[in-house]
Amino acid sequence: MSVREQYRQKRRSAYDAVAEVHDGDVIVVPTGVGEPPALLNALSERRRDFHDVCIAQILPLAPYGYFDPETVGHVRHLGYFLGGASRPGAQQGWIDTLASNFSELPQLIRRGLTPADVVLSVASTMDEHGYFSLSLGTDYTMAAIERAKAVVLEVNPNVPFACGHCHVHISQVAAVVENDVPLREVGLPTIGPVQEAIGRYVAEMIEDGSTLQVGYGAIPDAVVMQLRHKRDLGVHTEMMGDGLLSLIECGAVTNRRKNYLPGKSIATFALGSAKLYRYMHRNPGFEMHPVDFTNDPWLAGRNDKLISVNATLQIDLFGQCGSESLGATPYSGTGGQSDFVRAANRSEGGKSFIVLPSTAKDGAVSRIVPTLDAGTVVTTSKNDVNYVVSEYGVAQLRGKSMRERARALIGIAHPDFRPALEEQAARLRLV
Repeated sequence: MSVREQYRQKRRSAYDAVAEVHDGDVIVVPTGVGEPPALLNALSERRRDFHDVCIAQILPLAPYGYFDPETVGHVRHLGYFLGGASRPGAQQGWIDTLASNFSELPQLIRRGLTPADVVLSVASTMDEHGYFSLSLGTDYTMAAIERAKAVVLEVNPNVPFACGHCHVHISQVAAVVENDVPLREVGLPTIGPVQEAIGRYVAEMIEDGSTLQVGYGAIPDAVVMQLRHKRDLGVHTEMMGDGLLSLIECGAVTNRRKNYLPGKSIATFALGSAKLYRYMHRNPGFEMHPVDFTNDPWLAGRNDKLISVNATLQIDLFGQCGSESLGATPYSGTGGQSDFVRAANRSEGGKSFIVLPSTAKDGAVSRIVPTLDAGTVVTTSKNDVNYVVSEYGVAQLRGKSMRERARALIGIAHPDFRPALEEQAARLRLV
């Protein structure tokens, strides 16, 4: 049977395609824009037909109908990482979360430590050889396809057919749903003076020829906006966004001086504009790979001068970063922060930057604290943190004693909080 005939036989409506889901199944959905809206809407409409079904995903973007505390016995969400759609449920206690570094999710799935019974994903149109590209969220989804009993694809002509290890053959697919709606676009965050100041400190420390990993947020994008004058930068990141695309377009990124996978930008998921998605289409200079490739500290660290820029919510005087909770209240997730901090530490000439405004709540509280608030989840350990940057400067922690760390961090705290931090550091015998 030809691949075209296979495709025709497997074509379904979204309503019928979700019949591939059975009671007790764990459904794996890709990150962000990789989520299939028609399928998730159909599943939401039919959620009361199911019992004990779980949808596992990093960063859901839309509040689908299944985000409903009244029907969690039918279909519930498991957060690999929380976003705006899932955060309220996690904070209210009817959404659970999974503890894992982003890079290790494929391994957990392959080993059966976290189930993957069904995969629902958007995909590009099929090529003449019968392959689809899962270009928008390659992440842990490729590993889930290896384990799943059923793979259901929502085929959208707006999804780019990207290069890399992100392809699925029609013979692996149980059902195909067609949907040509515009892809969800995510704009750049608003950059204010605090973010710009932090970005300036970081940008000054990034050399020509460096390879970039940049997380999402106003501060990482503020760094990117100040790198346009740099030369021969490279990209090896988890998220490809419009900020990095702007560096490619202006010529600052060439990937020529990368010593690992030279000539190519590498990512595992995309989050940006239609312009970004068009750039990804059949572009030999850009590849999408699973997250156990992009975020593996040993592989990413093979790039010399690897730069990692990630934000945190709070850091204590020991250097511990709480990046995923507000006290015991869940906010986001581990993601790839510690993956790339460790990768940059391995890299010859690498630098990892943890960035944060010095205060929160309109200046009422310090984000640099003596000890993390009770219940705060430690995302990146004190042993791994290198540079910490606020709008008041840079604290370099690696190789420093506890007392040296405390002094450096107090030095970049908001001046209004430094006296109290010094007093509390003395009680902790850190000064």
